[in-house]
Amino acid sequence: MPKNILFPTLITLLFTSTLLAQSPIGRDTLLPFDSALKPFYHGVASGDPLADRVIIWTRVTPEQDQTINGSYIMATDTALRNVVKTGSFSTDNTRDYTVKLDITGLNANATYYYAFTALGKRSMIGRTKTTPSLSAANLTDVLKFAVVSCANYEGGYFSAYGRIADRNDLNAVLHLGDYIYEYAAGGYKNAGLNDASRVVFPTKEIITKGDYRTRYSLYHLDKNLQHIHQQHPFITIWDDHESANNAYEDGAQNHQPATEGDWQVRKNLSREVYYEWMPIRGQPTTTTLYRRIAYGNILDLIMLDTRLEGRQAPPINFDDPDNPSDPRRMVSKTQFNWLIDQLKTSPARWKVLGNQIIFSDINVGFVASNPRDIVSVRNLENGFIDNWEAYPIQRNNIIDSLKTLKINNTVLITGDSHSSWSFDVTKKPANYPLASSQYIPQPIPYNATTGEGYDAASGNGSYATEFCTPSISSQNFDEILGESLAKSFTQVINNPIADLGNANYNPHLKYVSLGGHGYMVLDIRADSIQADYFFMSSIVTPTATEEWRRGVVTRNTTNRISNNNATAQAPRKSVQDIPAPNPAIVTTSTKELSEAVIFMLYPNPTANTIHVHYGLSKSSPVSIHITDLQGKIVKTITTAQQQTAGIYDINDYYLGDLNAGVYFLTIKTVDNVVARKMVVQK
Repeated sequence: MPKNILFPTLITLLFTSTLLAQSPIGRDTLLPFDSALKPFYHGVASGDPLADRVIIWTRVTPEQDQTINGSYIMATDTALRNVVKTGSFSTDNTRDYTVKLDITGLNANATYYYAFTALGKRSMIGRTKTTPSLSAANLTDVLKFAVVSCANYEGGYFSAYGRIADRNDLNAVLHLGDYIYEYAAGGYKNAGLNDASRVVFPTKEIITKGDYRTRYSLYHLDKNLQHIHQQHPFITIWDDHESANNAYEDGAQNHQPATEGDWQVRKNLSREVYYEWMPIRGQPTTTTLYRRIAYGNILDLIMLDTRLEGRQAPPINFDDPDNPSDPRRMVSKTQFNWLIDQLKTSPARWKVLGNQIIFSDINVGFVASNPRDIVSVRNLENGFIDNWEAYPIQRNNIIDSLKTLKINNTVLITGDSHSSWSFDVTKKPANYPLASSQYIPQPIPYNATTGEGYDAASGNGSYATEFCTPSISSQNFDEILGESLAKSFTQVINNPIADLGNANYNPHLKYVSLGGHGYMVLDIRADSIQADYFFMSSIVTPTATEEWRRGVVTRNTTNRISNNNATAQAPRKSVQDIPAPNPAIVTTSTKELSEAVIFMLYPNPTANTIHVHYGLSKSSPVSIHITDLQGKIVKTITTAQQQTAGIYDINDYYLGDLNAGVYFLTIKTVDNVVARKMVVQK
């Protein structure tokens, strides 16, 4: 979601902030790492399940840059006694010491538990689950997925991840993008978050490979994020903030080539680090992010890449006409043809499209200073230009394919907007904007012969449905506009407006909540899909309290919202999985628990600067030096500076005055000394 999604002036005032001053030592956070997890401080994860395989992931934090050899174990019980798979792995600094293994030969629709061993230690135990087999008659199965997006570290706490982790009836978590944010510290901070220590690292905007790796490291040290990865497999797609805000194939709103280098270089680095740190199958240079994952004959999950794969820059204005002979591309022609083929040939009852940005039209010109003036309308509508409606021909071609090929039961699930929406998917819910009607929307009656138009009461003219999940912690409308204005906006966004001739700008919108952070749960059965919206009681304080806010239903073959106000959330599964156990301290000696840990040192070798990402497990005076091979101090970064338990950063510390050679970065606390060998090259 771009920072200027609504009322550009208001949002600019809210989110424009002075970046934190760059200093050698970054600010601490109150997120101490768990030293008992050494060397697997970043936890474990799994993802991209199939009927016979699944990806498992971890990261090993070394004490020296070296090749690390380790092993894994997978079993059907939490004690890891009923072993089904074992094997070995090797990792090093070329992949940031991450480990990603594709474990094959598994049973379909089965729950497994796994762990890693390296450097004489074992990781926490993770839980994962394979998909049902296509050969099984499983239309009687119930599938459940948590759907999430938009986790801004400085927007608030990730408590929603923790509540999802507590569930034991999910098949997987579907993450629709904005897993991280690229902004500098303070660049996209929630004004209501008073915890000054919840700050991102690096404190600068992330651009280099080391920057992106450090930001993922910080996120993976969050306990709620660790917990959800431990308990559920993830199926993920990226949106823009994994690279830069409002990204497309050839550029991004938040990328300035003059000061930040070549966009293709930055984009490719961000892709590379995403594949390192996420439990996703394949590699960035050989694998497309768009893919299909089958859940028996009840669901085909089709994950799209509407951000980096083939997307062209959006138009200047929301109403700029598209070119029929060369329409704007949201996705490449290759991905478009692949998508239509998947929809045509799918044997599944339901086709769920994992999609980054809102597919349905959202018309907001009614809040323009003058709704009958196109310039005024554009000032509002252009804030939504990052969505599918800016690419109308390609979007309408998808809807036409659903109509002409009589493809039933297509459901889009969408992130990015930071708010909750449920739509009937129609080509055009109203004629808008038209000069002949003074830019006020006019209904398009449904034509039963052509299938064009839309009738809000019956749903005729709708050929799919769309459910949009709220954000985990990124700011939404009530935080941007204020609660009162957001409520007023909500009341008129899909209702007749008397002052504008009873025009309804969004008759296809069946449910909306512009406030509330949390997640969605999709309950998928042979006869229906229910989207349940869960909101956290707060994101500015840690909480375990959530509220089921709304259930919205689409039924088999109707291709529309059948019920926008279910009386209760869909029932949980009667048979639930046993959770992976809480991590236990695996050593009896407190001396083995590192008081200081160097998570990352980049680049190594280096010529001019280093970036150090480290943590303290308890408060202590800290001295940081660079020494030569004889132990002589050649540079002092800090001496006896008191630091609390937490995560720290040293940004781009200058080494250009050192001779070429081998040195040690040394961090000394009251009871602990850690050092990492580094090479300076000229």
